[in-house]
Amino acid sequence: MTDDSSRILTVGQLTQYLKELFTADPQLSRLRVSGEISNFKRHTSGHLYFTLKDALASLRCVMFRSQSTRLNFRPADGMQVVAAGRVSVYERDGQYQLYVESLAPEGVGSLYAAFAELKQRLQAEGLFAAEHKKKLPRFPRRLGLVTSLTGAVVRDFLTTVGRRYPQAEVLIVPVLVQGPEAPGQIVAGIQLLNRTPGIDAIVLARGGGAIEELWAFNEESVARAIHASDLPVVSAVGHETDFTIADFVADVRAATPTAAAELAVPDQREIQAFLLSARQRMAAALQRNLEQDRRYLERLASGAALTRPLDRLEQQKQSLDNVQTRLESRIYFLLQKFRSSLEAIEAKLTALNPNQVLERGYALCLDRTGQVVRDAAGLAPGDSLEILLQRGRAEVVVEKAYEGGSRDGSTKPLV
Repeated sequence: MTDDSSRILTVGQLTQYLKELFTADPQLSRLRVSGEISNFKRHTSGHLYFTLKDALASLRCVMFRSQSTRLNFRPADGMQVVAAGRVSVYERDGQYQLYVESLAPEGVGSLYAAFAELKQRLQAEGLFAAEHKKKLPRFPRRLGLVTSLTGAVVRDFLTTVGRRYPQAEVLIVPVLVQGPEAPGQIVAGIQLLNRTPGIDAIVLARGGGAIEELWAFNEESVARAIHASDLPVVSAVGHETDFTIADFVADVRAATPTAAAELAVPDQREIQAFLLSARQRMAAALQRNLEQDRRYLERLASGAALTRPLDRLEQQKQSLDNVQTRLESRIYFLLQKFRSSLEAIEAKLTALNPNQVLERGYALCLDRTGQVVRDAAGLAPGDSLEILLQRGRAEVVVEKAYEGGSRDGSTKPLV
């Protein structure tokens, strides 16, 4: 290339010139580069495409199938590796890249180390525990979507919700999903939705990307905001193979934003099918109940209670007669028992009646006070006594009183 400043180069010519410079530099033809793998992809052709990065810069790399088949480990995002190869320009994109001829692991990348440390610490605190997981509402009315307005996430989410359950309303909280300001905005979005009336669940969504692009969802502040949320949170960050700390803390993890919409709302077609099936089951159950009631009424109509209503009355009258007969018999038995008792009492009273004693020839002797005289020792000559006989009475005057008395007539004068 001559030093003619007036010469106009095509893009291809300039790119070819730069490629020749890279090739001519011996340091770039054989070198070893240390860095962390990100954006790793294995093409169907067997070629490996990835980026090596550190805190200052990133370098695109390609490893062709002929070299990749000799690897004794599986490269992955976050691995710290040493790549050996040459630097050249990929003409189509006009970018320089490292053509890797050999690759060896050097250790786990710093981001993955930070990820593992935070995951272990939060898990020990119980932020991932199943007992803290809240259930999603079955029929949500309003959903809060925390995501970026750029990209296909919003469109995919709204399309899926509209197709499955158009009754649901979606409130979008636009935030940054990568970069140093993203964690604070995500936390603020979660807190805002918790203060907004009528929100039933929150969805955190972001498309796929390298670990550093998803890192906002690995921040501890975001994890604690999810854990503190009163509303259930669905984490839909990255692709199916991507995992972030937010996925572990969230109440539900969705593989993609579209899958999050499918988890957050029911399918109206399934609801309609369920309602139709329920209607058919209810109709069948109602028909069975009506048929049972019809047979029951037929049995009642053909029963004796309706066909011969007086039979029951006659049976009751007969039962009443039997009760009356038993009652009369019982009353008669009790009356006889009471009569016998009264007669026995009457006989005892009759035997104890003083008049009965008088009828047998005895008499009662009363002193002048009307008291019955029972002992002759209390009498003195001249005392007036009244003698009660069966018929009539007599007044006498004591001339003498005798102690005792026997059948042989022996006595002893008292006075």
